[in-house]
Parts: sequence; structure tokens; C-alpha cells
Amino acid sequence: MINNIIFKINVKKRNILFLLFFIFLAIPVCSSAAESEFESQQNNIILQDSGLMFEIKSKAKTVQEFLDEQKIILKENDLVLPDRGVKIYSGTKIIIFRAKNITIKESSKTFEISTLQNTVEQAIWENKNINLSEDDITNPARQTLTKDGMKIAVTHVVIKEEIKKLDVDFKTVSNEDDKLGWRIKKVTKKGEKGIDEVKYKVVYHDGKEISRKILEKNRIKDPIEEVVTQGTYMKLGKAARGQGTWYAFKGGLFAASTTLPRGSYAKVTNTENGKSVVVQINDYGPQGKGRIIDLDKVAFAKIASLGAGVIGVKVEPVLN
Repeated sequence: MINNIIFKINVKKRNILFLLFFIFLAIPVCSSAAESEFESQQNNIILQDSGLMFEIKSKAKTVQEFLDEQKIILKENDLVLPDRGVKIYSGTKIIIFRAKNITIKESSKTFEISTLQNTVEQAIWENKNINLSEDDITNPARQTLTKDGMKIAVTHVVIKEEIKKLDVDFKTVSNEDDKLGWRIKKVTKKGEKGIDEVKYKVVYHDGKEISRKILEKNRIKDPIEEVVTQGTYMKLGKAARGQGTWYAFKGGLFAASTTLPRGSYAKVTNTENGKSVVVQINDYGPQGKGRIIDLDKVAFAKIASLGAGVIGVKVEPVLN
């Protein structure tokens, strides 16, 4: 009886040992399968590169492994977020900012920079050597997207108000004085310029004036008219009547005479219409019966039509 009990106990121990043995063999197999399944697992990674979005399945464990896996090349000043050593999981978003080499020209200065900024305005603000004010102009425009190799010009704009005092010219009026000799002309009342105060809106581009607009004008002093008096008194000698002709000579108020000395003056009146002209004798003539004076073309036209050719005239020598 005792022997039977011992036998049964030994059988149970043996069965337990067999069971433990099989469990021991199974453990590494299960562990290996789990590792294999983990290694074959692919994560869904969202990549944003230069504004473009991609969804990529990847086995990479870190950002750097992902870049290597996808053969993504980054230049010296490019930026990737998160950092390269950060672990990634399904749903991780990786953003790549590509640096752009651009040229900024400001007045006589030129800056070669590398920037991660998206717009022209942001790229200029990033450069601490350039102060971009609200009114300044950029070419291309401020909100234009930057790109590699872009050339940007900055024009500094200054808008300010200026006040200037400007002279206002006076008017000249004429009158006549029959007590003054006909060759006398004098200023009998001196004119004075007035003054206007003008407010301008002036626009400068890089220090050069581009436009000027009047905002306000005030007269602070009125101009004073100048009066010029012309003498009309003429002492005339004995009149001669006859025919007058014309010819082209110096082109002025001149005439030719056979009786009046050169350098003297004469008043010539058209007897048909009463028009008169004062001429200086500077030539000898005319030749022909009844013809007493030959007027320069310009002088003749003052008292008659050139088509008339010959007119009746009264010639009076001027004695003063």
C-alpha cells in the first residue's frame, strides 16, 4: 500500500517536470515571435516638407532614422522638427524647413543671407541690419513667398510735411503821360512781391524727392502793383504827303527817306485809315515819282495790308 502511494507521488512529480520543461521551451518561442511582430510593425508618419504634406509608413524609430530611410537630404541651414534624436511613433509629424539663399539690396548695400522665413517681409525683418518701416517699399511685395535665389530690393520711403515761403510776382500796369516825351518810359510806382506760405506733403525714396503735393496755401503778404508810365508828347515838324511803299530790310520799325537824315525819326500816317507808326530813318529811298518814304515790311504792316503795296501817307519828322 505504501509502495503504491510512493509510486503515484513519483508519477505526479514526473508529470510536473514534463510540464515545466515544455513551458520552458515555449517561452523563448513566444518572446521571439513578439519581437518579430514589433520589428515588422510600421508607423504612419506625417511629413511636411517646404509646405507639402505627405503620409509615409516607416519602420524608423527616430527622426534621424526616418530621414535616412527616406533618403531626405538636409542642407547646412535647413531645420527639422522635432530634433533628429527624438523617437517617433505612429502619428508623429515631422516638419522640414528649407533654408533659402536670398539677396537683399538696400540703397548702396547688398546682403547675402540664408533664411527659413516664408515671406519677403519676414526675411527682411530677420536681417537686423535693415530697418523696414511701414511706408517702405519692397520688390517683390512684402507678402511674396521667398524662394531660393530670390533678389529683393528695399526702398526706404519718407513722407513728411514741409512749409516754404514763396514769392508772389507783382503785376505791371502801364499808363500814359502826354507831358512826357514819347521816348521816355519810367517806373512811377515800384512794385513789391507778395509772400505765400505753402505747406507740402513730400515723398522721398531713398532720400530722393519723388513727389510734392500742396496741402495748404496761405497769403501772408499781398503783392503791390508796379506802374510804368509811357510819355506820349511828340513835337512834330512840317508834314509831307505822298505815297508810301514797303520793302524787306532789317525787319523792324525802320524806313528809307530821301529828305530826312538817317538816325532821325518820323511819324507815318496812313491817310486812308488814320493808323500811324513811328519809324527811324536808316536808309535812302525810295526812287519814283510821288513816293516819299519806303517802309520796312514790319513797319508797313502796322498801318496797312502788305497786299496794298502802295498807300497814301503823311510823313511828319519828329523833333524831340
